[in-house]
Amino acid sequence: MSGTNRRVALVTGASRNIGRSIAVALAEDGFDLLVVARSSGEESERTVEEVEGLGRRALLLKADVRDQDAILAGVDHAREELGPVSVLVNNAAVRRERDFLDIDRMDWDEVVDVVLGGAFVCSQAVLPDMVEQGWGRIVNIAGVTGQTGAARRAHVVTAKAGVLGLTKALAHEYAASGITVNAVSPGLIDTVRDHVPEPHRGREVPVGRPGRIEEVTAAVRYLVGAGAAFVTGQTLNVNGGIHMG
Repeated sequence: MSGTNRRVALVTGASRNIGRSIAVALAEDGFDLLVVARSSGEESERTVEEVEGLGRRALLLKADVRDQDAILAGVDHAREELGPVSVLVNNAAVRRERDFLDIDRMDWDEVVDVVLGGAFVCSQAVLPDMVEQGWGRIVNIAGVTGQTGAARRAHVVTAKAGVLGLTKALAHEYAASGITVNAVSPGLIDTVRDHVPEPHRGREVPVGRPGRIEEVTAAVRYLVGAGAAFVTGQTLNVNGGIHMG
C-alpha cells in the first residue's frame, strides 16, 4: 500500500450478522475500524468490543448512511484519530417484501436510498483519500435477487442491481488510481433473522445447505487482500450455485 502504512476500514451495517463478521475479520487482518451503524445499541458496541479485543482501534459512528453530512464528518474524524480510510465495505441494507402495487413512494425511496444511495454517499466520502494514497478497496455487498429478480421485492431488487452497476462504473473510473471496486453477492446465508426471505423459500441450493457468514466474509477478505489486486469491476457470487454467472 502506498501513501500510508495505516490500515483503516469503514464497514456500514456493522452492528450484526455479515457486517459484524466483516469488521472483525478485517481487524484480524490488521485494520482499524470505523464502524457505521444506524443504532449505537448493544449490538454495535459489541462489534467495537470484538475489534478492540483483537488489539485494533475502533470508532463507532451512529449514522444513517443516507446522511451525507454525518458520513463526511465521521470520515473526517476517523482520519484524525485513525488515519485515512483505505477500505470501504458498503453493507448497509433494508430488505423488505411487499407486493409491487402495495409499495408506496416512501417505502421505495427508503430502500433505494439506504442500499444504493448509502453506497454512493460512503464511496464519495472515502474516495478522495484513496486517490491521494494511490490505493483503495471498495467492496459492495449486493445480493442474488439483484441478479435473478424476485417477486415482492421490486425496491430491493432494483437497489441491489443498481449497486452492481455502481460497482462497474467506479471500477472503470478509479482503476488507474490504484483503487479496485468489486461486489460480493450472497445467496441465502444462515444469519439471525425473523424469517426466511420469500425469494429463498422452497428454492433448492445446489450445494444442499445455506451459506455461512464466514464464507461471505472470506470473499470480502480476498477482494481486499493483495491477491486480488488485478480484480476489479467483478461480482463474486457466494450463493451455493443458486445463480451461476
